[in-house]
Amino acid sequence: MERTRWYKDAVMYQIYPRSFCDSNGDGIGDIRGIISKLDYLQDLGITCVWLSPCYKSPNDDNGYDISNYRDIMDEFGTLDDWQEMIDGMHKRGIKLVMDLVVNHTSDEHAWFKQSRSSKDNPYRDYYVWRKGRGKDGKKPPNNWSSRFSGSAWEYDETTGEFYLHLFSKKQPDLNWDNPKVRQEVADICNYWFEKGVDGFRCDVIIYISKKEGLPDGKFNPILCGDEHFVIGPHYHEYIHELYEKSWSHYDCMTVGEGQGIKRKDAESMVDESREELDAIFTFEHQESDAFLTVVPRPFKLSRLKKILNNWQQLPDTCWNSLFLENHDYSRSIPRFGKPEYRKQVAKMLAVVMQCQKGTPYVYQGQEIGMSNIEGLDRSQYKDIVSINVYDLAKKIFPPLIPVVKWALRKRARDNARTPMQWSAEPNAGFTSGEPWMMVNPNYTAVNVAEQQADPDSILNFYKKMIAFRKGNEIIRYGTFVEYFPKSNKIFCYERNYNGKRIFVVGSFSDKPVAFRLPEGYTFFSATLALANYPDTPATLSARTLRPYEAFIYEVE
Repeated sequence: MERTRWYKDAVMYQIYPRSFCDSNGDGIGDIRGIISKLDYLQDLGITCVWLSPCYKSPNDDNGYDISNYRDIMDEFGTLDDWQEMIDGMHKRGIKLVMDLVVNHTSDEHAWFKQSRSSKDNPYRDYYVWRKGRGKDGKKPPNNWSSRFSGSAWEYDETTGEFYLHLFSKKQPDLNWDNPKVRQEVADICNYWFEKGVDGFRCDVIIYISKKEGLPDGKFNPILCGDEHFVIGPHYHEYIHELYEKSWSHYDCMTVGEGQGIKRKDAESMVDESREELDAIFTFEHQESDAFLTVVPRPFKLSRLKKILNNWQQLPDTCWNSLFLENHDYSRSIPRFGKPEYRKQVAKMLAVVMQCQKGTPYVYQGQEIGMSNIEGLDRSQYKDIVSINVYDLAKKIFPPLIPVVKWALRKRARDNARTPMQWSAEPNAGFTSGEPWMMVNPNYTAVNVAEQQADPDSILNFYKKMIAFRKGNEIIRYGTFVEYFPKSNKIFCYERNYNGKRIFVVGSFSDKPVAFRLPEGYTFFSATLALANYPDTPATLSARTLRPYEAFIYEVE
Protein backbone atom coordinates (compact mmCIF):
# COMPACT_ATOMS: atom_id res chain seq x y z
CA MET A 1 0.00 0.00 0.00
CA GLU A 2 1.38 3.40 -0.99
CA ARG A 3 1.54 5.73 2.00
CA THR A 4 0.76 9.27 0.85
CA ARG A 5 1.60 10.79 4.27
CA TRP A 6 -1.50 12.92 4.02
CA TYR A 7 -1.12 13.87 7.68
CA LYS A 8 1.63 16.34 6.73
CA ASP A 9 -1.04 18.59 5.23
CA ALA A 10 -3.74 17.86 7.81
CA VAL A 11 -5.24 20.11 10.46
CA MET A 12 -6.40 17.88 13.31
CA TYR A 13 -9.26 18.47 15.73
CA GLN A 14 -9.46 16.44 18.92
CA ILE A 15 -12.93 15.47 20.12
CA TYR A 16 -13.37 14.35 23.71
CA PRO A 17 -16.75 12.72 23.11
CA ARG A 18 -18.12 12.87 26.65
CA SER A 19 -17.87 16.67 26.60
CA PHE A 20 -18.47 17.59 22.95
CA CYS A 21 -22.20 17.50 22.24
CA ASP A 22 -25.11 15.58 23.80
CA SER A 23 -27.91 14.59 21.43
CA ASN A 24 -30.34 12.85 23.80
CA GLY A 25 -30.41 14.93 26.97
CA ASP A 26 -28.69 12.47 29.29
CA GLY A 27 -25.93 14.99 30.01
CA ILE A 28 -23.23 12.97 28.26
CA GLY A 29 -21.78 13.81 24.86
CA ASP A 30 -22.33 11.12 22.24
CA ILE A 31 -21.72 10.11 18.64
CA ARG A 32 -24.96 11.51 17.31
CA GLY A 33 -23.94 14.80 18.91
CA ILE A 34 -20.71 14.65 16.92
CA ILE A 35 -22.70 13.93 13.74
CA SER A 36 -24.73 17.09 14.34
CA LYS A 37 -21.53 19.18 14.37
CA LEU A 38 -19.76 17.80 11.28
CA ASP A 39 -20.69 20.84 9.20
CA TYR A 40 -19.16 23.02 11.93
CA LEU A 41 -15.87 21.12 11.66
CA GLN A 42 -15.90 21.36 7.88
CA ASP A 43 -16.55 25.10 8.02
CA LEU A 44 -13.66 25.50 10.48
CA GLY A 45 -11.36 23.89 7.92
CA ILE A 46 -10.61 20.68 9.82
CA THR A 47 -9.32 17.80 7.67
CA CYS A 48 -8.95 15.09 10.33
CA VAL A 49 -10.55 14.31 13.69
CA TRP A 50 -8.76 12.57 16.54
CA LEU A 51 -11.54 10.93 18.52
CA SER A 52 -10.73 10.07 22.14
CA PRO A 53 -11.89 6.56 23.17
CA CYS A 54 -15.49 5.68 22.43
CA TYR A 55 -15.17 1.91 22.98
CA LYS A 56 -16.98 -0.15 25.63
CA SER A 57 -15.65 0.91 29.01
CA PRO A 58 -16.67 1.06 32.69
CA ASN A 59 -15.20 4.59 32.68
CA ASP A 60 -12.76 4.38 35.55
CA ASP A 61 -10.49 6.63 33.46
CA ASN A 62 -13.10 8.18 31.16
CA GLY A 63 -12.84 5.57 28.41
CA TYR A 64 -9.12 4.86 28.59
CA ASP A 65 -10.00 1.61 30.36
CA ILE A 66 -11.43 -0.53 27.57
CA SER A 67 -13.57 -3.62 28.15
CA ASN A 68 -14.32 -4.34 24.46
CA TYR A 69 -12.21 -2.96 21.59
CA ARG A 70 -14.76 -3.86 18.92
CA ASP A 71 -17.85 -2.12 20.19
CA ILE A 72 -19.07 1.33 21.22
CA MET A 73 -19.79 2.55 24.75
CA ASP A 74 -23.54 2.42 25.41
CA GLU A 75 -23.59 6.05 26.57
CA PHE A 76 -22.10 7.14 23.24
CA GLY A 77 -24.31 5.14 20.90
CA THR A 78 -23.97 2.14 18.63
CA LEU A 79 -21.68 0.85 15.90
CA ASP A 80 -24.30 1.97 13.39
CA ASP A 81 -24.09 5.50 14.82
CA TRP A 82 -20.30 5.30 14.58
CA GLN A 83 -20.48 4.18 10.95
CA GLU A 84 -22.82 7.06 10.11
CA MET A 85 -20.37 9.42 11.78
CA ILE A 86 -17.28 8.28 9.86
CA ASP A 87 -19.24 8.18 6.58
CA GLY A 88 -20.33 11.76 7.26
CA MET A 89 -16.75 12.79 7.96
CA HIS A 90 -15.41 11.20 4.78
CA LYS A 91 -18.21 12.82 2.77
CA ARG A 92 -16.93 16.19 4.03
CA GLY A 93 -13.27 15.43 3.35
CA ILE A 94 -12.50 14.78 7.02
CA LYS A 95 -10.46 11.75 8.04
CA LEU A 96 -10.78 9.93 11.38
CA VAL A 97 -8.00 8.91 13.76
CA MET A 98 -9.10 6.73 16.68
CA ASP A 99 -7.42 6.29 20.05
CA LEU A 100 -5.53 2.99 20.35
CA VAL A 101 -5.23 2.16 24.06
CA VAL A 102 -3.25 -1.08 24.23
CA ASN A 103 -0.69 -0.69 27.01
CA HIS A 104 -3.53 -1.84 29.27
CA THR A 105 -7.17 -2.87 29.24
CA SER A 106 -9.98 -2.54 31.75
CA ASP A 107 -10.07 -5.14 34.51
CA GLU A 108 -13.57 -5.83 33.16
CA HIS A 109 -12.22 -6.97 29.78
CA ALA A 110 -12.93 -10.63 29.04
CA TRP A 111 -9.20 -11.31 28.73
CA PHE A 112 -8.50 -10.10 32.25
CA LYS A 113 -11.49 -11.88 33.76
CA GLN A 114 -10.03 -15.10 32.36
CA SER A 115 -6.47 -14.16 33.32
CA ARG A 116 -7.25 -13.62 37.00
CA SER A 117 -9.40 -16.75 37.31
CA SER A 118 -6.47 -19.17 37.70
CA LYS A 119 -2.72 -19.44 37.17
CA ASP A 120 -3.11 -22.04 34.42
CA ASN A 121 -5.78 -20.18 32.42
CA PRO A 122 -4.79 -19.70 28.72
CA TYR A 123 -5.14 -15.92 29.19
CA ARG A 124 -2.97 -15.75 32.30
CA ASP A 125 0.06 -14.61 30.30
CA TYR A 126 -1.92 -11.84 28.58
CA TYR A 127 -1.09 -9.69 31.63
CA VAL A 128 1.88 -9.12 33.94
CA TRP A 129 1.56 -11.27 37.07
CA ARG A 130 4.19 -11.72 39.79
CA LYS A 131 4.50 -13.24 43.24
CA GLY A 132 4.76 -10.77 46.07
CA ARG A 133 7.76 -10.20 48.30
CA GLY A 134 8.02 -10.67 52.05
CA LYS A 135 7.24 -13.66 54.25
CA ASP A 136 3.52 -13.51 53.52
CA GLY A 137 3.94 -12.60 49.84
CA LYS A 138 1.85 -9.46 50.35
CA LYS A 139 4.58 -6.94 49.56
CA PRO A 140 4.58 -5.62 45.93
CA PRO A 141 7.07 -7.33 43.56
CA ASN A 142 9.00 -4.07 43.04
CA ASN A 143 8.86 -0.38 43.92
CA TRP A 144 7.29 0.88 40.70
CA SER A 145 4.65 3.54 41.20
CA SER A 146 1.45 4.16 39.28
CA ARG A 147 1.17 7.27 37.12
CA PHE A 148 -2.07 7.85 39.06
CA SER A 149 -0.37 7.69 42.51
CA GLY A 150 0.43 4.77 44.79
CA SER A 151 1.94 1.41 43.92
CA ALA A 152 1.82 0.06 40.36
CA TRP A 153 0.85 -3.35 41.77
CA GLU A 154 -2.47 -4.73 42.98
CA TYR A 155 -2.79 -7.91 45.00
CA ASP A 156 -5.43 -10.35 43.72
CA GLU A 157 -6.85 -12.77 46.29
CA THR A 158 -8.03 -15.34 43.75
CA THR A 159 -4.55 -16.54 42.82
CA GLY A 160 -2.51 -14.86 45.55
CA GLU A 161 -0.37 -12.83 43.13
CA PHE A 162 0.02 -9.20 42.06
CA TYR A 163 -0.78 -7.75 38.64
CA LEU A 164 0.95 -4.68 37.18
CA HIS A 165 -0.98 -1.49 36.47
CA LEU A 166 1.02 1.59 35.51
CA PHE A 167 -2.22 3.56 35.75
CA SER A 168 -5.41 2.82 37.72
CA LYS A 169 -5.77 -0.56 39.45
CA LYS A 170 -8.68 -1.07 37.06
CA GLN A 171 -6.26 -0.75 34.14
CA PRO A 172 -4.04 -3.88 34.20
CA ASP A 173 -1.04 -3.77 31.87
CA LEU A 174 -0.98 -6.13 28.92
CA ASN A 175 2.04 -8.41 28.52
CA TRP A 176 3.45 -7.45 25.14
CA ASP A 177 6.15 -10.11 25.47
CA ASN A 178 3.37 -12.60 24.69
CA PRO A 179 3.12 -12.88 20.86
CA LYS A 180 -0.60 -13.66 21.19
CA VAL A 181 -1.15 -10.23 22.72
CA ARG A 182 0.72 -8.54 19.89
CA GLN A 183 -1.40 -10.42 17.35
CA GLU A 184 -4.57 -9.35 19.18
CA VAL A 185 -3.49 -5.71 18.88
CA ALA A 186 -2.78 -6.07 15.14
CA ASP A 187 -6.20 -7.68 14.69
CA ILE A 188 -7.88 -4.79 16.54
CA CYS A 189 -6.16 -2.26 14.27
CA ASN A 190 -7.15 -4.16 11.14
CA TYR A 191 -10.74 -4.48 12.35
CA TRP A 192 -11.10 -0.69 12.51
CA PHE A 193 -9.11 -0.05 9.33
CA GLU A 194 -11.55 -2.26 7.45
CA LYS A 195 -14.37 -0.12 8.83
CA GLY A 196 -12.75 2.98 7.34
CA VAL A 197 -10.54 4.43 10.11
CA ASP A 198 -7.63 6.48 8.77
CA GLY A 199 -5.18 6.03 11.63
CA PHE A 200 -4.52 5.79 15.33
CA ARG A 201 -3.29 7.96 18.16
CA CYS A 202 -1.43 5.42 20.29
CA ASP A 203 -1.99 6.03 23.98
CA VAL A 204 1.10 5.67 26.28
CA ILE A 205 2.57 3.42 23.58
CA ILE A 206 6.15 3.90 24.80
CA TYR A 207 5.35 1.90 27.98
CA ILE A 208 4.56 -1.41 26.28
CA SER A 209 7.95 -3.12 26.78
CA LYS A 210 9.11 -3.74 30.34
CA LYS A 211 12.65 -4.72 31.32
CA GLU A 212 13.09 -8.43 31.94
CA GLY A 213 13.01 -9.25 35.62
CA LEU A 214 11.11 -6.05 36.46
CA PRO A 215 13.85 -4.63 38.73
CA ASP A 216 13.27 -1.88 41.28
CA GLY A 217 13.31 1.62 39.85
CA LYS A 218 15.56 4.48 40.84
CA PHE A 219 14.14 6.74 43.51
CA ASN A 220 11.94 9.48 42.14
CA PRO A 221 9.95 11.79 44.45
CA ILE A 222 6.80 11.19 42.40
CA LEU A 223 7.28 8.14 40.13
CA CYS A 224 9.56 5.10 40.20
CA GLY A 225 10.44 2.64 37.46
CA ASP A 226 10.33 4.80 34.33
CA GLU A 227 13.81 3.78 33.24
CA HIS A 228 12.62 0.16 33.00
CA PHE A 229 9.66 0.67 30.65
CA VAL A 230 9.91 4.01 28.82
CA ILE A 231 11.04 2.84 25.38
CA GLY A 232 11.76 -0.56 26.92
CA PRO A 233 14.09 -3.26 25.55
CA HIS A 234 11.71 -4.59 22.87
CA TYR A 235 9.75 -1.42 22.10
CA HIS A 236 11.13 -0.88 18.59
CA GLU A 237 10.83 -4.58 17.70
CA TYR A 238 7.17 -4.72 18.78
CA ILE A 239 6.16 -1.47 17.04
CA HIS A 240 7.86 -2.51 13.80
CA GLU A 241 6.05 -5.85 13.99
CA LEU A 242 2.73 -4.02 14.40
CA TYR A 243 3.62 -1.84 11.42
CA GLU A 244 4.26 -4.93 9.29
CA LYS A 245 1.14 -6.78 10.43
CA SER A 246 -1.24 -3.85 10.19
CA TRP A 247 -0.25 -0.23 9.63
CA SER A 248 1.78 -0.78 6.46
CA HIS A 249 -1.26 -2.22 4.67
CA TYR A 250 -3.22 1.04 4.82
CA ASP A 251 -2.71 4.67 3.79
CA CYS A 252 -2.92 5.68 7.43
CA MET A 253 -1.13 7.74 10.04
CA THR A 254 -0.02 6.74 13.52
CA VAL A 255 0.99 9.19 16.22
CA GLY A 256 2.30 8.02 19.58
CA GLU A 257 1.89 9.57 22.99
CA GLY A 258 5.45 10.11 24.23
CA GLN A 259 5.42 11.15 27.88
CA GLY A 260 9.07 11.51 28.87
CA ILE A 261 10.41 11.48 25.29
CA LYS A 262 13.14 14.00 24.51
CA ARG A 263 14.41 15.35 21.20
CA LYS A 264 17.33 12.89 21.29
CA ASP A 265 14.85 9.98 21.13
CA ALA A 266 12.76 11.30 18.26
CA GLU A 267 14.60 10.07 15.19
CA SER A 268 14.78 6.51 16.50
CA MET A 269 11.00 6.58 16.92
CA VAL A 270 9.52 8.41 13.94
CA ASP A 271 12.07 8.49 11.12
CA GLU A 272 10.30 7.14 8.04
CA SER A 273 13.04 4.57 7.47
CA ARG A 274 12.22 2.94 10.82
CA GLU A 275 8.77 1.78 9.69
CA GLU A 276 7.32 2.44 13.11
CA LEU A 277 5.28 5.50 14.17
CA ASP A 278 4.68 8.41 11.79
CA ALA A 279 4.78 11.09 14.48
CA ILE A 280 4.86 11.53 18.22
CA PHE A 281 3.39 13.83 20.83
CA THR A 282 6.24 15.23 22.88
CA PHE A 283 5.42 16.84 26.22
CA GLU A 284 8.67 18.66 26.88
CA HIS A 285 7.13 22.00 25.97
CA GLN A 286 3.99 21.28 28.00
CA GLU A 287 6.11 20.72 31.10
CA SER A 288 8.22 23.87 30.69
CA ASP A 289 5.99 25.66 33.22
CA ALA A 290 6.00 22.88 35.85
CA PHE A 291 8.32 21.11 38.27
CA LEU A 292 8.22 17.29 38.10
CA THR A 293 5.43 17.64 35.48
CA VAL A 294 2.70 18.47 38.02
CA VAL A 295 3.73 21.43 40.23
CA PRO A 296 3.12 24.78 38.49
CA ARG A 297 5.95 27.29 38.19
CA PRO A 298 6.00 30.73 36.53
CA PHE A 299 5.88 30.57 32.75
CA LYS A 300 9.10 31.57 31.01
CA LEU A 301 8.92 32.05 27.25
CA SER A 302 12.61 31.41 26.61
CA ARG A 303 12.27 27.90 28.10
CA LEU A 304 9.33 27.12 25.84
CA LYS A 305 11.06 28.49 22.71
CA LYS A 306 14.24 26.53 23.33
CA ILE A 307 12.29 23.27 23.37
CA LEU A 308 10.14 24.10 20.35
CA ASN A 309 13.16 25.25 18.33
CA ASN A 310 14.97 22.01 19.14
CA TRP A 311 12.09 19.92 17.82
CA GLN A 312 11.80 22.11 14.71
CA GLN A 313 15.31 20.99 13.73
CA LEU A 314 14.20 17.39 13.11
CA PRO A 315 15.20 16.10 9.66
CA ASP A 316 12.60 16.05 6.89
CA THR A 317 12.12 12.30 7.37
CA CYS A 318 10.64 12.94 10.83
CA TRP A 319 7.43 14.74 11.71
CA ASN A 320 6.26 17.01 14.53
CA SER A 321 2.95 17.28 16.37
CA LEU A 322 2.03 20.88 17.18
CA PHE A 323 -0.26 21.37 20.16
CA LEU A 324 -0.82 23.35 23.33
CA GLU A 325 -4.05 21.74 24.52
CA ASN A 326 -5.58 18.29 24.81
CA HIS A 327 -7.65 16.24 27.25
CA ASP A 328 -4.63 15.72 29.55
CA TYR A 329 -3.55 19.37 29.95
CA SER A 330 -5.11 22.54 31.26
CA ARG A 331 -6.23 25.25 28.88
CA SER A 332 -3.87 27.75 27.23
CA ILE A 333 -5.76 30.56 28.96
CA PRO A 334 -4.53 31.53 31.52
CA ARG A 335 -1.37 29.37 31.17
CA PHE A 336 0.21 31.53 28.48
CA GLY A 337 -1.70 34.79 28.72
CA LYS A 338 -4.08 36.78 30.85
CA PRO A 339 -7.84 36.13 30.48
CA GLU A 340 -8.62 39.83 30.08
CA TYR A 341 -6.78 39.62 26.73
CA ARG A 342 -8.48 36.36 25.75
CA LYS A 343 -9.03 37.27 22.12
CA GLN A 344 -5.49 38.49 21.51
CA VAL A 345 -3.87 35.61 23.44
CA ALA A 346 -5.81 32.86 21.66
CA LYS A 347 -5.10 34.34 18.23
CA MET A 348 -1.41 34.89 19.02
CA LEU A 349 -0.98 31.29 20.14
CA ALA A 350 -2.64 30.06 16.95
CA VAL A 351 -0.17 32.08 14.88
CA VAL A 352 3.04 31.05 16.63
CA MET A 353 2.10 27.36 16.83
CA GLN A 354 0.47 26.76 13.44
CA CYS A 355 3.24 28.38 11.41
CA GLN A 356 5.75 25.82 12.65
CA LYS A 357 6.61 22.61 10.82
CA GLY A 358 4.35 19.72 11.77
CA THR A 359 0.70 18.75 12.06
CA PRO A 360 -1.33 21.19 14.19
CA TYR A 361 -3.90 19.86 16.66
CA VAL A 362 -6.85 21.97 17.79
CA TYR A 363 -8.53 20.71 20.93
CA GLN A 364 -12.28 21.22 21.15
CA GLY A 365 -13.01 24.71 22.44
CA GLN A 366 -9.49 25.99 21.80
CA GLU A 367 -10.82 27.66 18.66
CA ILE A 368 -13.11 29.88 20.77
CA GLY A 369 -10.65 30.49 23.62
CA MET A 370 -12.18 28.24 26.27
CA SER A 371 -10.28 28.60 29.55
CA ASN A 372 -9.61 26.85 32.84
CA ILE A 373 -12.54 26.53 35.20
CA GLU A 374 -12.20 28.29 38.55
CA GLY A 375 -12.99 26.97 41.98
CA LEU A 376 -13.93 23.30 41.62
CA ASP A 377 -14.21 21.50 44.95
CA ARG A 378 -13.44 17.85 45.72
CA SER A 379 -16.93 16.66 44.76
CA GLN A 380 -16.81 18.41 41.37
CA TYR A 381 -13.55 16.87 40.12
CA LYS A 382 -14.19 13.96 37.77
CA ASP A 383 -10.68 12.94 36.77
CA ILE A 384 -9.20 10.02 38.70
CA VAL A 385 -5.82 11.79 38.92
CA SER A 386 -7.29 14.93 40.51
CA ILE A 387 -9.31 12.85 42.97
CA ASN A 388 -6.35 10.64 43.91
CA VAL A 389 -4.01 13.58 44.48
CA TYR A 390 -6.58 15.39 46.60
CA ASP A 391 -7.36 12.29 48.70
CA LEU A 392 -3.69 11.41 49.12
CA ALA A 393 -2.93 14.87 50.53
CA LYS A 394 -5.89 14.62 52.90
CA LYS A 395 -4.71 11.22 54.13
CA ILE A 396 -0.99 11.93 54.50
CA PHE A 397 -0.74 15.63 55.35
CA PRO A 398 -4.01 17.64 55.48
CA PRO A 399 -2.27 21.05 55.75
CA LEU A 400 -1.10 20.43 52.18
CA ILE A 401 -4.66 20.56 50.81
CA PRO A 402 -4.64 24.34 50.04
CA VAL A 403 -1.47 23.82 47.96
CA VAL A 404 -3.10 20.88 46.16
CA LYS A 405 -6.19 22.99 45.41
CA TRP A 406 -3.95 25.72 44.00
CA ALA A 407 -2.05 23.24 41.81
CA LEU A 408 -5.24 21.57 40.57
CA ARG A 409 -6.74 24.92 39.58
CA LYS A 410 -3.76 25.43 37.31
CA ARG A 411 -2.88 21.90 36.11
CA ALA A 412 -5.85 19.54 36.60
CA ARG A 413 -6.93 17.58 33.54
CA ASP A 414 -10.54 18.47 34.43
CA ASN A 415 -9.84 21.98 33.09
CA ALA A 416 -9.85 20.60 29.55
CA ARG A 417 -12.87 18.35 30.04
CA THR A 418 -15.63 20.83 30.82
CA PRO A 419 -18.46 20.67 28.24
CA MET A 420 -18.03 22.40 24.90
CA GLN A 421 -19.55 25.88 24.90
CA TRP A 422 -21.85 26.05 21.89
CA SER A 423 -24.13 28.93 22.87
CA ALA A 424 -25.36 31.16 25.70
CA GLU A 425 -28.34 28.86 26.22
CA PRO A 426 -28.55 26.83 29.46
CA ASN A 427 -25.62 24.43 29.90
CA ALA A 428 -23.86 26.20 27.02
CA GLY A 429 -26.08 24.40 24.50
CA PHE A 430 -24.14 21.21 25.26
CA THR A 431 -27.12 19.32 26.67
CA SER A 432 -30.79 19.77 27.47
CA GLY A 433 -30.25 17.68 30.62
CA GLU A 434 -27.92 17.76 33.60
CA PRO A 435 -24.32 17.85 32.29
CA TRP A 436 -21.99 15.08 33.49
CA MET A 437 -19.50 17.75 34.52
CA MET A 438 -19.85 21.37 35.53
CA VAL A 439 -19.98 23.82 32.62
CA ASN A 440 -17.54 26.74 32.82
CA PRO A 441 -19.64 29.70 34.02
CA ASN A 442 -18.07 31.97 31.39
CA TYR A 443 -20.04 30.19 28.64
CA THR A 444 -22.49 33.09 28.35
CA ALA A 445 -19.66 35.24 26.98
CA VAL A 446 -17.44 32.55 25.42
CA ASN A 447 -19.34 30.35 22.98
CA VAL A 448 -19.51 29.31 19.35
CA ALA A 449 -22.76 31.08 18.45
CA GLU A 450 -21.52 34.46 19.67
CA GLN A 451 -18.24 34.09 17.80
CA GLN A 452 -19.81 32.92 14.56
CA ALA A 453 -21.61 36.26 14.43
CA ASP A 454 -18.46 38.30 15.18
CA PRO A 455 -16.11 38.76 12.18
CA ASP A 456 -13.23 39.60 14.56
CA SER A 457 -13.75 36.58 16.84
CA ILE A 458 -11.21 33.94 17.80
CA LEU A 459 -13.25 31.35 15.88
CA ASN A 460 -13.19 33.32 12.64
CA PHE A 461 -9.48 34.00 13.09
CA TYR A 462 -8.86 30.25 13.38
CA LYS A 463 -10.65 29.77 10.07
CA LYS A 464 -8.29 32.27 8.46
CA MET A 465 -5.22 30.72 10.09
CA ILE A 466 -6.16 27.21 8.97
CA ALA A 467 -6.90 28.42 5.44
CA PHE A 468 -3.53 30.21 5.32
CA ARG A 469 -1.51 27.11 6.19
CA LYS A 470 -3.42 24.71 3.92
CA GLY A 471 -1.25 23.81 0.95
CA ASN A 472 1.39 26.31 2.10
CA GLU A 473 4.70 24.79 0.98
CA ILE A 474 6.71 27.15 3.19
CA ILE A 475 4.96 25.85 6.31
CA ARG A 476 5.18 22.22 5.25
CA TYR A 477 8.76 22.13 3.94
CA GLY A 478 10.53 25.30 5.05
CA THR A 479 13.50 25.66 7.34
CA PHE A 480 12.93 27.16 10.78
CA VAL A 481 15.14 30.03 11.97
CA GLU A 482 14.47 31.61 15.34
CA TYR A 483 15.36 35.19 16.27
CA PHE A 484 15.79 36.69 19.75
CA PRO A 485 15.90 33.26 21.48
CA LYS A 486 16.63 34.75 24.92
CA SER A 487 13.67 37.10 24.86
CA ASN A 488 10.96 36.31 27.39
CA LYS A 489 8.48 38.58 25.68
CA ILE A 490 8.73 37.93 21.92
CA PHE A 491 8.55 34.73 19.88
CA CYS A 492 10.01 35.55 16.46
CA TYR A 493 10.97 33.17 13.67
CA GLU A 494 11.18 32.78 9.92
CA ARG A 495 10.24 29.87 7.65
CA ASN A 496 12.10 29.66 4.31
CA TYR A 497 11.47 27.42 1.30
CA ASN A 498 12.81 27.87 -2.23
CA GLY A 499 13.53 31.54 -1.60
CA LYS A 500 10.02 32.22 -0.27
CA ARG A 501 9.71 33.26 3.35
CA ILE A 502 7.19 33.98 6.06
CA PHE A 503 8.16 36.10 9.05
CA VAL A 504 6.25 35.33 12.26
CA VAL A 505 6.06 37.38 15.46
CA GLY A 506 4.07 36.86 18.64
CA SER A 507 4.21 38.89 21.85
CA PHE A 508 3.71 37.01 25.12
CA SER A 509 3.48 40.21 27.15
CA ASP A 510 0.42 42.02 28.48
CA LYS A 511 2.33 45.30 28.16
CA PRO A 512 3.75 47.19 25.15
CA VAL A 513 7.04 45.73 23.91
CA ALA A 514 9.60 47.35 21.61
CA PHE A 515 10.24 45.24 18.52
CA ARG A 516 13.07 45.68 16.05
CA LEU A 517 13.97 43.68 12.98
CA PRO A 518 16.78 41.15 13.46
CA GLU A 519 20.21 42.63 12.85
CA GLY A 520 21.10 42.45 9.18
CA TYR A 521 17.64 41.29 8.15
CA THR A 522 16.90 42.45 4.60
CA PHE A 523 14.05 41.93 2.15
CA PHE A 524 12.70 43.36 -1.10
CA SER A 525 9.07 43.41 -0.02
CA ALA A 526 6.94 42.15 2.89
CA THR A 527 3.18 41.77 2.66
CA LEU A 528 0.95 41.33 5.69
CA ALA A 529 -0.74 37.93 5.57
CA LEU A 530 -2.47 37.70 8.94
CA ALA A 531 -2.57 39.63 12.22
CA ASN A 532 -4.57 39.62 15.42
CA TYR A 533 -5.03 43.40 15.51
CA PRO A 534 -7.12 44.92 12.68
CA ASP A 535 -4.91 48.00 12.16
CA THR A 536 -1.57 46.19 11.80
CA PRO A 537 0.76 48.02 9.36
CA ALA A 538 0.78 46.59 5.83
CA THR A 539 4.58 46.50 5.72
CA LEU A 540 7.13 44.89 8.03
CA SER A 541 9.07 47.34 10.20
CA ALA A 542 10.20 48.06 13.76
CA ARG A 543 7.36 49.04 16.05
CA THR A 544 5.93 48.83 19.56
CA LEU A 545 3.97 45.62 19.94
CA ARG A 546 0.64 45.83 21.71
CA PRO A 547 -0.36 43.26 24.36
CA TYR A 548 -0.14 39.77 22.85
CA GLU A 549 0.14 41.15 19.33
CA ALA A 550 0.93 38.67 16.54
CA PHE A 551 1.41 38.88 12.79
CA ILE A 552 2.66 36.99 9.73
CA TYR A 553 4.35 38.67 6.76
CA GLU A 554 5.08 37.03 3.42
CA VAL A 555 8.60 38.15 2.54
CA GLU A 556 10.48 38.35 -0.74
